[in-house]
Amino acid sequence: MYLKRILWAIALIGLLVFGAFAYYIYGAMFEPNTKFNNDSAFINISSKDSYEDVKAQLEPLLKDISSFDALAKQKKYTTNIKAGRYTITKGMNNNDIINSIRSNNIPVKLSFNNQHTLEDLAGRISRQIDADSVSLVKAMKDETFLAENGFSAATALGLYLPNSYEFFWNTSAEGFRDKMLVEYKRFWNADRMEKAKALNLTPNEVMTLASIVHEESKQADEQPRVAGVYLNRLRIGMPLQADPTLKFAAYQLPKYKNTVIRRVLNVHKDIDSPYNTYQNKGLPPGLIAMPDLSAVKAVLNPESHKYLYFAADAKRVGYHKFAKTLAQHNNNARAYQRYLSSKGINK
Repeated sequence: MYLKRILWAIALIGLLVFGAFAYYIYGAMFEPNTKFNNDSAFINISSKDSYEDVKAQLEPLLKDISSFDALAKQKKYTTNIKAGRYTITKGMNNNDIINSIRSNNIPVKLSFNNQHTLEDLAGRISRQIDADSVSLVKAMKDETFLAENGFSAATALGLYLPNSYEFFWNTSAEGFRDKMLVEYKRFWNADRMEKAKALNLTPNEVMTLASIVHEESKQADEQPRVAGVYLNRLRIGMPLQADPTLKFAAYQLPKYKNTVIRRVLNVHKDIDSPYNTYQNKGLPPGLIAMPDLSAVKAVLNPESHKYLYFAADAKRVGYHKFAKTLAQHNNNARAYQRYLSSKGINK
């Protein structure tokens, strides 16, 4: 009888312990464990992150990090971290959280435009995905990659068409570059290739000219006319005489570092550079900045006219006056120079 009571006591204690454990497990798995007020929160897990790094991100978002920790160990998440960007919805339990950060990597909307150099672009991209700017620049400038895909150091920026794209946050530098090559090839479809051929330009040359057009005019409705002027000059063998290329050439010199050239002067026209389109005929070796797609489309669909010159219009800021003769152009240019002088802009 005494032994029987002992066995019953042991069984009862076992049931109580099991019940308490089951209750703990149930709570750890199925009780809501978020404490943020928004509808959702996001965490970014790098390929270099450890489980402790993930916990550090989660701790401010959860009511009880210890219950999450216990379940994560039981489900072996601690040794199977997945890089990416993940969402945690308000009211989620630990089981749902672990399932989400294990398998629900969500894409991010990545965008860029108007970057003047690959370094600028890398900096912009590194703020939107996990890849750092150093690795991005290295991937973008990889000589083997450029040569295999018809680019040079001077034309490499033309690969990156400004727009919005979907990427996974944990995309590598090479992964970003390679997807942009796919987007570039998609952009250069048969129709656009035919238009470039009709202009006697390669895609790289279209991008180079578009970069000049974009630096000359940010007005999408005027860009086809500006493109038409430059194409007219190229057609007759006249130097492009593009002021933005002089600025680009100047900025490569120590003398002009950390300066802003607001007025192109004769001294700039004497700079010895392949980007000096006053001294050299034809297109420069590559892009001087990243053009908007509007400028690229303007080059491919230029306005047909007989203008050979244009000068900034003081009465319509951002626009230009166009001329067919040098005499008419000189009058327009002098009017704008007087405007600059009246504003005290001398350099």
